[in-house]
Amino acid sequence: AEYMGIHKHAKTFILAFIRAMRKNKIVCMSKSNGVNPNNTLSDSSRGLTTEATHQIWMSLTRGDAVCMDVDSTVIRNEAIDELARYCNAGKQVEEWTLKVAKRGTRISFHQSLTERLNIICPTINQVSAFKETFPPQLTPGVKQLVKMLHRRKVLVFLVSVSFRSVIAPIAEMLGIPRERIFANQLLFKSNGSYFGFDMEEPTSSDGGKAQTIQAIKDRFEPRRIVMIGNGSSDLDAYPPADAFIGFGGNVVRERVRREAAWFVYDFATLIECLEPRSLRQRHTAVAVTSPPRPHISSVSSDDDQPFVSCHRNCSDSSRNPSESSSHRNSDSSSVNDLSSEEG
Repeated sequence: AEYMGIHKHAKTFILAFIRAMRKNKIVCMSKSNGVNPNNTLSDSSRGLTTEATHQIWMSLTRGDAVCMDVDSTVIRNEAIDELARYCNAGKQVEEWTLKVAKRGTRISFHQSLTERLNIICPTINQVSAFKETFPPQLTPGVKQLVKMLHRRKVLVFLVSVSFRSVIAPIAEMLGIPRERIFANQLLFKSNGSYFGFDMEEPTSSDGGKAQTIQAIKDRFEPRRIVMIGNGSSDLDAYPPADAFIGFGGNVVRERVRREAAWFVYDFATLIECLEPRSLRQRHTAVAVTSPPRPHISSVSSDDDQPFVSCHRNCSDSSRNPSESSSHRNSDSSSVNDLSSEEG
């Protein structure tokens, strides 16, 4: 309980967890020797069912927070892969990745990030030119989703193992303040050449997203936090996140698809569950036809909007609608697979 940052309520948490275990008859073991070989939590042992996750998502309002992974979630690609190709180091990074994979050794994310950046060696001018040449490709629906969350006064954070300088334009496109970006920081020498990265950033190490979620809880004191992402590091941030939604709109990680209580293949599913189409159309009609109203108070009328159940069966989102090659398979040799599918 202390590790998960809830030591002040340890007794309450432990008793609630024991009751949940008894109620759901949770058993975490392998078929062979009765031990969980991956030392990972099952959906039930994490504490939330699919329906409970739906309910949390649909009831988000002022005081809640949503933390979103960036690479292959908010945007369609992996920034470090694209930066490597831009700096003419894509082939070398891929060769290093295959070499490590053939050895069969598992390395930490910190070591993986260090080795890849040492190969790329991006200068400050290259990073600036990269951002101008290849503007972010937002995943369809993410802009509408963030706008909808902001209308509900929900705090939206970008939590990523990518780099602040690359994520800043994305945050600007989505209307997210820079202080709500939690990511790695590239460091450069006075002449603009590559120096390294800030090793004090939690996101530079394994388990960094879980630490970041806890830091957000301590600093912003949200009532609840929902984490959305495609990678194992996103899944492992729950807890301390209060709920997790796996995202497979750009790449499907098998562990995330298997262990997430709720796994979706597009943001349209989350938008529809958060605010059904009929309600969205009513908002649009009011925005177009209604004359401006005088300012009455500092409280937005959106705070009083009724929460409605998702009339579409949200559990259907767990099924890949295409099952086609439009989604990359998690078994592909992506450079990020070396770091526990950090996403």
